[in-house]
Amino acid sequence: MPPSNSRRRLRVLTWHVHGNYLYYLTHVPHDFHLVTRPGNPPGYAGRTGQLPWGDNVFEVPQDEVKNQQFDCVLFQSRKHYLEDRLEFLSTAQRDLPAIYLEHDPPQEHPTATRHFVQDSNTLLVHVTAFNALMWDNGTTPYTVVEHGVVVPRDVRYSGELERGIAVVNNIKRRGRRLGADVYAELAEKLPLDLVGMDAQAAGGLGEIGNLELAAFCARYRFFFNPIRYTSLGLAIIEAMMIGMPVIGLATTELVTVIENGKSGYVDTRLEKLADVMQQLLREPKLAREWGEQARRTALERFNIDRFVNDWLKVFASVAG
Repeated sequence: MPPSNSRRRLRVLTWHVHGNYLYYLTHVPHDFHLVTRPGNPPGYAGRTGQLPWGDNVFEVPQDEVKNQQFDCVLFQSRKHYLEDRLEFLSTAQRDLPAIYLEHDPPQEHPTATRHFVQDSNTLLVHVTAFNALMWDNGTTPYTVVEHGVVVPRDVRYSGELERGIAVVNNIKRRGRRLGADVYAELAEKLPLDLVGMDAQAAGGLGEIGNLELAAFCARYRFFFNPIRYTSLGLAIIEAMMIGMPVIGLATTELVTVIENGKSGYVDTRLEKLADVMQQLLREPKLAREWGEQARRTALERFNIDRFVNDWLKVFASVAG
């Protein structure tokens, strides 16, 4: 049960920035009002897409925001905080309790970047402890709420395909940070497939819809994460939740999630990762064993109930 001080239902103003995360966030029993623009461009998409939005998710046209009443504002992008906050929110709305949800580690410099939100009255929420460590948070109070996910009840790992699967959006355009070279090097030696936005540009299969992704991945022998520097991808956790073993680079938050030889394998040596992948291709029973441990880890650490309760506490602390 959620804590009693979080039961007051809040009207939260926010934006559609990361669709899957927003879908999981709206499992929190508050009302979420998404800022939209005509044509639903990125950052203003509202309830669009395949995701089954709940009846606690509403749209509010950008020009109507000033005329609405809210209890809290949840920012999720630099543009919305630095520009939209000043241009489209009323003075009273700018004084409302505020949260900035930071999805990523710093891009400019990994250790010497001061977060652009410097306000002792705004709570900065990081999605991983790694992100919180790398940002210079300055005078802004911060906390960490780790991911929580839901996967279809009828989808479980089968692993019959003797191939690995990687899920990365726009990997070619985003280059080395997202591991374009890592994927390309290992794909020359091993049977790997790539899905995600514009995956075809890097020799991949293309984009798979949100609701179909878990079932699509479930047939592959293992999940491969080639990304050098990012947050903890939701696709990794969703793969673990259905019982897939995960192979990846021993960087960022992933080193605290995957236990070598038990739920997958992480390393900074590509040759070592290639050896482990070959082993899993030869030994489907071992892949299933690692996948079951990955599932146990995900169910304990990234279950949606824990995520909802953590966010209830955050909202209560800010606007309770």
